[in-house]
Amino acid sequence: MKNPVQTVINAVLLVAVGVLFFLHFRSPQAVAVVPAAVATTTTSTETPLPAEPAVVETPADTATAPVPAVALPTAPVTEKIAYVESSKLLEGYQGMKDARRAFEGKAKGWERQNAALVGAFRAAVEDYQKKAPAMSAELRATSEARLQQMQQESGQQQEKIGRQAQEEEAKLTQTVLGSVNKKVEAYGKARGYTLILIAAPSGTIAYGRKDLDITVPVLAYLNQNYRK
Repeated sequence: MKNPVQTVINAVLLVAVGVLFFLHFRSPQAVAVVPAAVATTTTSTETPLPAEPAVVETPADTATAPVPAVALPTAPVTEKIAYVESSKLLEGYQGMKDARRAFEGKAKGWERQNAALVGAFRAAVEDYQKKAPAMSAELRATSEARLQQMQQESGQQQEKIGRQAQEEEAKLTQTVLGSVNKKVEAYGKARGYTLILIAAPSGTIAYGRKDLDITVPVLAYLNQNYRK
């Protein structure tokens, strides 16, 4: 049977070890644990266990370790971005106004040509209708064939006029747009813009803050340089 005194000593040591374990994981600070000497009187012949030496815990965060490099935040690069409304720009640009007037002048000439073709064919038809009752079958057939040919030629001439009008309009528009693009580019470079967008009615830009709309100053710049 075990010595009861020895059992008490072992229990005290077990508690001391438990306290040491708890303090070690509870706080990063250095903890010194020195178990108190236990004075006992025994009549047993067994030699008492020696007191455990003092244990000093050194927290891990006090160990020397290399300090990782920390990247310093850099200042954000500010981009100068704006947009212009194409409809307002082209409607107010004097170069576009002059191009439209020039196109309208040519369009009136094409309308006169088309009206002359239609009038000539109508007059020929009316003349045939008046003379047809007195014509022979052979003469009527010849006259009708001539009217059909005239109708085909008039239609071909009208198509030619229509293509000419479309080509001329596209040419004038491209000329104006090319000039506008160059001037807007010069405007942006001179004022340090990174990007100037075009807000078109087709919905290229769904939303843009009004303070980014530079249509008015760009239009003034275009007209000023157009006059020069």
